[in-house]
Amino acid sequence: MPTATQAAHAARRDALRATFAARDVPAALITRLLNVRYLTGFTGSNGLLLVRADGADVLVTDGRYRDQAAAQTEGVEIVIERPLLGPVDGWLTAGNIGRLGVETHVLTLDERAALPAEVETVSLDRAVEKLRYTKDETELDLIRTACAMSARALEGLFETRLGGRTEREIARDLESRMYAEGAEALAFDTIVASGPNSAIPHHSPTDRVVERGDFLKIDFGARHTGYHADCTRTVVVGAAPAAWQQELHDLVRTAQQAGREALKPGAELSAVDAAARDLITAAGHGGEFTHGLGHGVGLEIHEDPFFAANATGTLADRTPVTVEPGIYLPGRGGVRIEDTLVVRDGEPELLTPTTKDLVVLD
Repeated sequence: MPTATQAAHAARRDALRATFAARDVPAALITRLLNVRYLTGFTGSNGLLLVRADGADVLVTDGRYRDQAAAQTEGVEIVIERPLLGPVDGWLTAGNIGRLGVETHVLTLDERAALPAEVETVSLDRAVEKLRYTKDETELDLIRTACAMSARALEGLFETRLGGRTEREIARDLESRMYAEGAEALAFDTIVASGPNSAIPHHSPTDRVVERGDFLKIDFGARHTGYHADCTRTVVVGAAPAAWQQELHDLVRTAQQAGREALKPGAELSAVDAAARDLITAAGHGGEFTHGLGHGVGLEIHEDPFFAANATGTLADRTPVTVEPGIYLPGRGGVRIEDTLVVRDGEPELLTPTTKDLVVLD
């Protein structure tokens, strides 16, 4: 009997099947590995999936993953062959399939050349990514766990002395704490940025020593069973914040709260961005907020939807997203405050509840 997770994979394949069957496409070739994982549970580094209108779905991988594919998947035929596209030609011919849905955003010219020339390829128009936009409760539980691991690691780090240590030392300490909490991997390269480096949105940790009175911006997250967490906090080290630091932090925190409150099913993505950005612009710092307000989180650290002034589309229920406004003053310092939340009817669900106060740490 299939497990709940296997049943979820089958339901996802059925949902994809409905999208291409409605367009009179009898089969879809999935070559993006993350999408293969989403549809089957297979986590190997080499594989493709043929999803057929008749339900006879096939996963192709190589001999390294024979046992893994059998253990991780249910309800799909497993074929071991290399190159992976080798069996596809025969299936298309045997099934008299003249139209094939493909992931045109990842299919290479060489891969297309390996398919029969007489078969018409039709873009799936990122159909799997659109299915991934909203999450089922199993996925949300995995993201909650990743966020909880991350929050506990940060709280542990904040109990240590940070002044006098290098950015790189602090980053490695935080990362080791996430692994100790059970993370399978880091969600992304940890950002630890101190003093003037905090004005660099995606600064890579260096051997700069954290000094008294510095802003310390930390952007980090754990990955759990393939799902990501994302959180940013900005603190001051060793001394009460200067007036400009408190003012900057207060403004970013107010804007972040406005962005969070705008998270509603049906909300325009551009309107969510504007809810935070307009406050920062009105305060004279619009030119120093240099990125979008946030993004979706799931099997990728950055995935649909994306909040930006020119974004199109609307939010949906059960969509995990980040809200992360920032202001960056070159040569002085910067502030970013970021949470991962789940869009819900009513208020969004906050997954990263660590304090957003401008705390002073040793």
